[in-house]
Amino acid sequence: MQPRIRYVKSSDGTRIAVSTFGEGQPLVTASTTMAISIEGFWEIPELRRNLERLAEKRKIVQYDARGVGLSSRDVEDFSVSALQQDLEAVVDGFDFPTVDLMAAMFGGPTAISFAAHHPARVRKLVLAGTVSRGREFRPPNELRALTSLIEDNWEMYLQTTALALFGWTEVGRRWAERLASDVSKEAYLKSFAAFRNSDVSELLPLVRCPALVMHWRESAVSIEAKREMAAVIPNARLVTYSRPGGTLWSSDWGPVSDPVVAFLDEDAEAEEASPAHPELVEGPEGTALILFADIVDSTALTERLGDAAFREKARDLDTSLRAIIRDNAGTPVEGKLVGDGVLAVFNSARQAIEAAKAAVTAGDAIGLPLHLGIHAGDVIREGKNVYGGAVNIAARIAAASAPGELLVSDTVRSLARTSAGVTFADRGEQALKGIDDPVRLFAVR
Repeated sequence: MQPRIRYVKSSDGTRIAVSTFGEGQPLVTASTTMAISIEGFWEIPELRRNLERLAEKRKIVQYDARGVGLSSRDVEDFSVSALQQDLEAVVDGFDFPTVDLMAAMFGGPTAISFAAHHPARVRKLVLAGTVSRGREFRPPNELRALTSLIEDNWEMYLQTTALALFGWTEVGRRWAERLASDVSKEAYLKSFAAFRNSDVSELLPLVRCPALVMHWRESAVSIEAKREMAAVIPNARLVTYSRPGGTLWSSDWGPVSDPVVAFLDEDAEAEEASPAHPELVEGPEGTALILFADIVDSTALTERLGDAAFREKARDLDTSLRAIIRDNAGTPVEGKLVGDGVLAVFNSARQAIEAAKAAVTAGDAIGLPLHLGIHAGDVIREGKNVYGGAVNIAARIAAASAPGELLVSDTVRSLARTSAGVTFADRGEQALKGIDDPVRLFAVR
């Protein structure tokens, strides 16, 4: 079965080609310009088999990085910020509530930054042979000695590099052939320079999800760097092993795939038997009032305030919002976030609206205004999360609101007009992203 390919657009307009394969919990692989294309993976039998092994219980999501393969090739910006925006477009383009995220070699800074900025969108994080600081990646001596080939014979440089990293195998030769056609020398060198200058180590303590840090002794990253990474991420473990070849996708994949699959699949049975949030599981499946509260333009705020200052404010607001939700008899849904905000469910429209009004005040007071939306509909309660089309509609309603504005669907207005003590301004029918039919919206006054 061939993967399905579609396109999403990053916030700067860069077109990103994305493929999906398999069914289940999404596993997104953070791509970089120094990797072959989606098509290249499927042309090399050994790599294809590894993907199929990983897709047995989950949906594999791969994408061509900017400058590679089917994605936009004429680009200049290869910074961590730009690559994170591409990853955000991939996740947003499929409306995944949460994803597992895997990064190898040069993809680490992008994955770490995404997990830190969107903590409740990442269920689990795998960091295989990668770093938080680009300068910690040290190519083997034989590769450093070959830098003169970059200008004299670019294809020979790529071939030698790939063969060294793949353990001098046929896979390495075919990887080098694909890389030569999938990415230009200029894009490769600009991307590598941006990677070497990257440093997201300050974001490691903000990664909240369980993380698996993997190190093989032949890799271009020291064990000391991996130990530091595993020690600083709050809920991380370190796995070390030995195998020929220094890449994630080498043909002898058992030492990698076994711990990855075990890590991604663990706790699934325990969550079904003894969920961490029984109030979300034991309640009947059916109609719920769903509130989304999302920080307005978090990317611009991060750039203006700085990562550390923004995350401190966001954590304070997150604490306030969850307290407000509980004070109004609602349940904040753990592990579920769109942008930088919270999702909650309520039993009544009045409670949801009261919580949303208090949330507006809390966001304004801390200088982080919110988009807010409420919808009512059937939900599926599973483990720590709630799912269903009604959840997606609530998220899109929030996205359509102005800063500090609370928008609700016509269903919510009908439920609340005699009990919530508020009035409503008709905003008319609006087309919402990813929703087939227009939705009539009302602003709460």
